[in-house]
Amino acid sequence: MELVAVIMAGGVGSRFWPKSRAKEPKQLLNLFSASSMIQNTVERMKGLVRDENIFIITNKIQKVLIAKQLPQLPIENIIEEPFGKNTAAAIGLASIIIDKKIKDAVTIVLPADHLINDTKEFQRVIKEASDFAYIEKSLVTIGINPTRPDTGYGYIQIDEIEAQTFHKVIRFAEKPNYDTAKRFLEAGDFFWNSGMFIWRVDVILCEIAEYMPDLYEGIQTISQVIGTSDYDDVLAKVYGQLKSISIDYGIMEKSHNVRLIKGKFDWSDVGSWDAVYHLLEKDNKGNVGKGDVYFGNTNGTYVNSENKFTAVIGVNNLLVINTDDATLVCHRDYAQDVKLIVDYLKMNKKDELL
Repeated sequence: MELVAVIMAGGVGSRFWPKSRAKEPKQLLNLFSASSMIQNTVERMKGLVRDENIFIITNKIQKVLIAKQLPQLPIENIIEEPFGKNTAAAIGLASIIIDKKIKDAVTIVLPADHLINDTKEFQRVIKEASDFAYIEKSLVTIGINPTRPDTGYGYIQIDEIEAQTFHKVIRFAEKPNYDTAKRFLEAGDFFWNSGMFIWRVDVILCEIAEYMPDLYEGIQTISQVIGTSDYDDVLAKVYGQLKSISIDYGIMEKSHNVRLIKGKFDWSDVGSWDAVYHLLEKDNKGNVGKGDVYFGNTNGTYVNSENKFTAVIGVNNLLVINTDDATLVCHRDYAQDVKLIVDYLKMNKKDELL
């Protein structure tokens, strides 16, 4: 068994505008430490996966900066998608490239932008899941025990009839409304979908062949030209014809071979500026300031303003994010709606702000 990591790093992080931009999205920002989120994700693999077995799948715009942030990785391990086609296509592409290079590979698929501080427990879960996936030929996902009725996460329901480490998955549930999330929490057999997967490369390719034959046919065509001068042209042509669909919809919800292991470590997908606020240390009035910030008669407010002095007076529960060319002021309850600003900018062709 050869452990391989595939880190998904093609997103634009639209809920983190104006800091997150196409050229430097959320996963390349240092929101919690001196290192970026993708650097921290790679660091968590240390001692578990060798650098030469870590692959990043991203896009052309981000590839150069990722290579600069992660010089320890072979440049050929930074896989460039010609178009964003969601996670099923990205995982399929990474799988055929790994299948060509590494025998008996067990792939650990990780988003680039999650926050996990308990590295020791994280690695223990990953190792146990990898051993199980290799022996049992299962698709393993990591479920996080929900601590609140959160509407920002997908959920996974498991069969808890028997006490066991690897649970049979009953169903995947998309992001629910508050009342449904509350019912999930009370039921006790629903877990947050972490978006982390562990499987043998040959097994996921067989699952793709069964449940997504069009994708399988496409990636097999690409596989035939890997390492040749035709690769870029064939990749662009084939990839452009692939369906944009997530691995959850395409495979995980259909397969009868899915098992869940509980991730008993601290975890956040850091889905919004409000999530950042909750994860940072606050003053005695619940405020968080990054940069030169003044708070006056203000409570529960997060200000990120590294390039200019910012003062907030007499306000509560706000997010204030400053960059050189844009400012976001948003009530924390509406943090998920920041993505609507990005939609507006695209519609009005304000590309300089994207």
